[in-house]
Amino acid sequence: MKLLFASDAFKGSLTSEQTAKLLEKAAHEVFESCVCDSVTVADGGEGTVDAVIAAENGKKVFAEVHDPLLNPVRACYGVLDSGKAVIEMAAASGLPLVPSHLRNPEKTSAFGTGELILHALHSGYTDLTIAIGGSATNDGGMGCMRALGMKFLDTDGNELLGCGGDLEKVASIDSGRLPQTLKNCHITVMCDVKNPLCGKNGATRTFAAQKGADNDMINRLEAGMAHYRDVIKESFGVDCDAVEGAGAAGGLGAALKVFCGGEMKSGIEAVLDLIHFDKRLEGVDLVVTGEGRTDWQSCFGKVMSGVGLHAKAKGIPVVGLSGSLGKGAQDICRYGIDSLMTTVNSPMTLEEALQNAEALYYEAALNLFSMIKLGMKLKK
Repeated sequence: MKLLFASDAFKGSLTSEQTAKLLEKAAHEVFESCVCDSVTVADGGEGTVDAVIAAENGKKVFAEVHDPLLNPVRACYGVLDSGKAVIEMAAASGLPLVPSHLRNPEKTSAFGTGELILHALHSGYTDLTIAIGGSATNDGGMGCMRALGMKFLDTDGNELLGCGGDLEKVASIDSGRLPQTLKNCHITVMCDVKNPLCGKNGATRTFAAQKGADNDMINRLEAGMAHYRDVIKESFGVDCDAVEGAGAAGGLGAALKVFCGGEMKSGIEAVLDLIHFDKRLEGVDLVVTGEGRTDWQSCFGKVMSGVGLHAKAKGIPVVGLSGSLGKGAQDICRYGIDSLMTTVNSPMTLEEALQNAEALYYEAALNLFSMIKLGMKLKK
């Protein structure tokens, strides 16, 4: 029997690699003979670079760039032997890089993300996958594009810095200085939201508050973003309110799509492609996946739904082993997951569950494989 382990990290307790080791130990204790394989998986958010590097034996490349407030910061991206580079926007422009008392999307910029892209291009990588979750910005992607050579000018022809407060000042956009390597580059944008650039479901009204904006600032940023949208439509012929995902990462989705020809793709699907997941399913009899908490949200571009659907397409059963089950957890069974189990074995606080995560997970893995062994006997 061949088993494949493909779990997301259990945030605050276990890594994907740790779950795989515990599952393998439990499987060998329960079954007389089994072959265990594992792969580190992420859904395009935090940890994507680490997951892809671990799965494909890639490496990290470090670069000196700028954080959302344009202070120097050392960030990294991943590169693979296949010639692909994987960049997490959060590494240079993520919300955790900005202290809570300084969070202000009128002043933050995605410039550092553009610097990471430029570093990858200068290093010879022309197939880029960019994960754009977790941003601290609401600049329409101007900061990122400015790092790549674009100019955003005001009515007097002065170049703008490219932060959120500059959205309302954009009079014209000069894309003539984008590097030729970028024009010949293939860019995949990991994006799990479908928000347009503007409106009640747009970048500003959906995400700006969590980045530090109050109601007055949200209104200013929304007006600025609508103005920016109109300039893009007039100059490039694209209505960003009609582009799914344009509002992701404070509008970076729009910039990568319109200015760079980026292809929007579900984060988990992009990761599964990068790690050649379908090939890893060959000859597998059972897949074990899981995450810290499974609920209704798990069905929307998360690890379990992606793993489940890919395994289901090949007729392979999948068991989910998660830290806890919340409202709508059973909905995941429509996405290729055949059964769900939780590691929690008695009433306990979240703190207790996190402190004892390894022991709880191992015990649950033993129970899981014991039930499977019982099912195999019944089948006979």
